[in-house]
Amino acid sequence: MDELVRLEKLTKAFPQKRKQDVVILRDIDLTIKEGETLCVLGESGCGKTTLGKILAGLSTYSSGSYQFCGEEVRTLRKEKWDSFRNHVQMIHQNPYESLNPAMMVFDMIANPIRRHKHINDIPTLYKKVTDLLELVGLTPVEDFVDKYPNALSGGQRQRVSIARILAMDPKLIVVDEATSMIDTSLRISLLKTLVDIQTKLNVSYFFITHDLALGRYFARGQKAMIMYLGRIVEESPADELISKAAHPYTRAILSAASGSSEILQHSAGHYELLEADVPSFTALPSGCVLHPRCPQRIAGLCDCIQPERYEVSPGHFVSCHLYAKDRA
Repeated sequence: MDELVRLEKLTKAFPQKRKQDVVILRDIDLTIKEGETLCVLGESGCGKTTLGKILAGLSTYSSGSYQFCGEEVRTLRKEKWDSFRNHVQMIHQNPYESLNPAMMVFDMIANPIRRHKHINDIPTLYKKVTDLLELVGLTPVEDFVDKYPNALSGGQRQRVSIARILAMDPKLIVVDEATSMIDTSLRISLLKTLVDIQTKLNVSYFFITHDLALGRYFARGQKAMIMYLGRIVEESPADELISKAAHPYTRAILSAASGSSEILQHSAGHYELLEADVPSFTALPSGCVLHPRCPQRIAGLCDCIQPERYEVSPGHFVSCHLYAKDRA
């Protein structure tokens, strides 16, 4: 598979009046290949959505590198920028706010086809729209093509949003908590649809969630990473992240996932952090940002020096002083 996305030392800071900039993302390194899924997990407020918006071109980055198809996004101009924005799309969390209530389903999907593919022939447009509705599981299409959003359920609205995105022929889709406002019984069905779309169209996903069970389900056989306070602390194949969690923070959130017996069966026993409160981005701890809460912190090291990224097994990386080679 060819490489689609590469981030190196990417940082995002928000300027503050008469105060020091607030850094939300620090030294983010990741890659996504064509047809690959990367699932990012972490507590609310850790920087997942900010990172997703940068990948989708909806937010800028302060420093570092973001290459899409081998080209630096920051330097894209005119036609190349337009092409990038077409090829990277985002499914938002709230399906009740993402659709125009005054437009029929047909027009919501047909308009981007008219605009970007210059197709205006009605029979051809109708065929393309109905093909997309079938692809996202809205069948029979005759029941949906002339509906307005107020006649659709939350799950149906999200499927319309996906069909509208697919009309742009995206290479990468950022999925930001796209099932969180959908009934639990419908979530797996929607995720299966996304997996089927990936199989048929070879699209890549950057899947954002705080739900470990959903993340593991969607990223099975693919990659997953854990974020904490704007940093990637662990990255590995998704199943290995659950069965062989290495970072203390990963072990703690797996241990706390009491709502999923499947996760707990693979978790390495009970593991608890020292403090419940998460530090603020405006007052981040020195050294490893987890050290005030970590039961395995090393005095004089964890509180002073940011850990490097260590490979604990093939494709499994962790940022923690416990895995430094000179401590082996």
